[in-house]
Amino acid sequence: MNRIAPILLEWYALNGRDLPWRRTRDPYLIWLSEVILQQTRVAQGTEYYLRFTERFPDVRSLAAAAEDEVLKLWQGLGYYSRARNLHAAARQVVERFGGLFPATFEEVRSLRGVGDYTAAAVCSAAFDTPCAVVDGNVYRVLARLFDLAEPTDTAAGKRLFARLARQELDPVRPGLYNQAIMDFGALQCTPQSPRCEGCPLSERCLAAAAGTVAERPVKRGRAKIRDRWFNYLHITCGERTLLHRREAGDIWQGLYEFPLIETPAAVDFLPLCDSEEFRRLLGDTPWHLRGSLALPRHQLSHQSLHAVVHRIETERLPAGSAFDRELKAVPSASLGDYAVPRLLERYLESL
Repeated sequence: MNRIAPILLEWYALNGRDLPWRRTRDPYLIWLSEVILQQTRVAQGTEYYLRFTERFPDVRSLAAAAEDEVLKLWQGLGYYSRARNLHAAARQVVERFGGLFPATFEEVRSLRGVGDYTAAAVCSAAFDTPCAVVDGNVYRVLARLFDLAEPTDTAAGKRLFARLARQELDPVRPGLYNQAIMDFGALQCTPQSPRCEGCPLSERCLAAAAGTVAERPVKRGRAKIRDRWFNYLHITCGERTLLHRREAGDIWQGLYEFPLIETPAAVDFLPLCDSEEFRRLLGDTPWHLRGSLALPRHQLSHQSLHAVVHRIETERLPAGSAFDRELKAVPSASLGDYAVPRLLERYLESL
């Protein structure tokens, strides 16, 4: 028997957030919001959602866009594979489903970059398909409600929480229930300082009874953080600047950046300009160092980036270097038209 759905739905009616993607049953718009909100706070994600829906009001317009435009619009959200998958999935909808967003869990799940959570969220919200969602908020609510010590980031833990989520789902109003339990985790049963006093589920909460609220949910452990040292060469010649587009196999695929020399540790400019990579890049081109700027450390999920930008002026653009085919000379005034990592976006804003 479902025990918590009526309580959560009553709480949601009084406390639920009024968000733009909750005012529609359009599966494309709901899917778009879910992709944007992965690893993103709602306040920041809402701004991007409104930009995307204004520029791409339907899946066909997104599918027809150039990848560079999608990445530029995504700039600042991070985890750029989400943007590339979003674009690829839109094209799949056009090619495989005639531009009509699929309506079954299996079909939505088959789209590029769509996992169980996103497929369940889209199908329950758009079509009232009885699919339970399990995100960080749901993990937290269920872990505390049932006082579960099973780690959420193990295969066994994922199966356990998925089963409990299905058990508690309201099959009549699954979309509304999913929104209710996620908002409950975001606003009431928060990671830090949860509002246990006055919580409508307090009498049913086993973690509250056991005094283990602060210990739930449990995670097995985080991956080790890797340090990387980036030495960017901001090379200009007159009114042109050199850019390089990052390739697959590393962070920021498809984004533009200045020519980069990565080193195993921090290095001063003099040893850097004496390196083989520097000589291969600039060859015998005369150059002048205008200055160097160490950027604030940039933290990714599993990487810590230490970057320095060296501003270099040249009398002519390098020619015949090993990087010649990989570099793009663009008008300096149009740098803002290119999608760059947030690390360099902050640098450009400071100039």
